[in-house]
Amino acid sequence: MERKLTYYFLKDPAIRVRLLAWRKLIDEKPGERARLRRAESPDDVLLLDAFFNFLQEMPEEWSESAHLPASALIATVLAHANLHEMNQYDSTSFAAQLATAKEGGDKPRMSEIRFQQLQKSHDPTEFCRRLVRAVKMLDRNANLFSLANDILHWMHEYRKGVDRNPQKRLAFCWAADYYRALPKKQSK
Repeated sequence: MERKLTYYFLKDPAIRVRLLAWRKLIDEKPGERARLRRAESPDDVLLLDAFFNFLQEMPEEWSESAHLPASALIATVLAHANLHEMNQYDSTSFAAQLATAKEGGDKPRMSEIRFQQLQKSHDPTEFCRRLVRAVKMLDRNANLFSLANDILHWMHEYRKGVDRNPQKRLAFCWAADYYRALPKKQSK
């Protein structure tokens, strides 16, 4: 049973609309998308004109110094994802997508070991590298809103610590979604 997606960190639908509009815009400017994709870390993105164009499309608070690392991480990772009709993916969380098998297969796109490594990322650069790899494992068809929300959640926990309630922690939410969506092993 899949849970209904709730975006705790990407609450405002207007921000989701702006994020989608930006993502459409960089498809029309392949040079910007390429520069974002070539960045090796979120810190590298902070120096790109493509990132400043991203900030112009996002709410003003995304340009504040406390939010810049999360903004850079979102711009970097979403540049690697394909643009698609959101209703095609908006009911499946990013973590659940990682557990789904490719058509005709029975193994998850991301193995449990890689999934656990992704969850245990130590810093934004490592998290970014692993997220980009995960997006590629999904053939770049990630739920953009779930992914952006999860990046904001991860950055919040990285800066301020995890919530006292385990059910509100990103690791728990991801594990619940991943293991619920994991293909069931056939008993022989």
